[in-house]
Amino acid sequence: MGRSIHKEPGNTGPTNRDQQLREHVLYLLRGGGAHLDFEKAIAGLPADKRGAKPPGVPHSPWRLLEHMRICQWDIVQYCVDPQHVSPEFPGGYWPPDDAPPSEQAWAVGVEGFRADLRRMAELVGNPEVDLLAPLPHGEKGHTVLREALLAADHNAYHLGQMVAVRRALGAWPEE
Repeated sequence: MGRSIHKEPGNTGPTNRDQQLREHVLYLLRGGGAHLDFEKAIAGLPADKRGAKPPGVPHSPWRLLEHMRICQWDIVQYCVDPQHVSPEFPGGYWPPDDAPPSEQAWAVGVEGFRADLRRMAELVGNPEVDLLAPLPHGEKGHTVLREALLAADHNAYHLGQMVAVRRALGAWPEE
């Protein structure tokens, strides 16, 4: 049997430091501290603005949502599925169009992002998963911790872009 991301038998209980690390990473993933929460970033975005691009801005809210969803899905799959094949870079990580093809497509994209965020959080929160063990099928040095931090950083970056795009479109609530 090959290596796995799960802790070795006899070393399955979380230590205080292990649990603290998990809580810090979960806090980041869920938009804690200086990170923007996904729900706030998309809340109240009018349907007619989801495919709009302000002048000089390369992405619409739809393109950002789908890019975040695809990337996060890819990161989670990479962690859990040794046979996972990532999309072609960079084109496979972006939707082909600026606007969602339907209201349902937007809802599916939002729920897909939420579902994979929950999957990553479950992985990080599972004390049976060794956050620092190299992924047996991954590149050298890749761990669940590295992938969770990558997801949190990537999401934070593009959620910031989402706010900037919404402001440029006049679709961000006054603070």
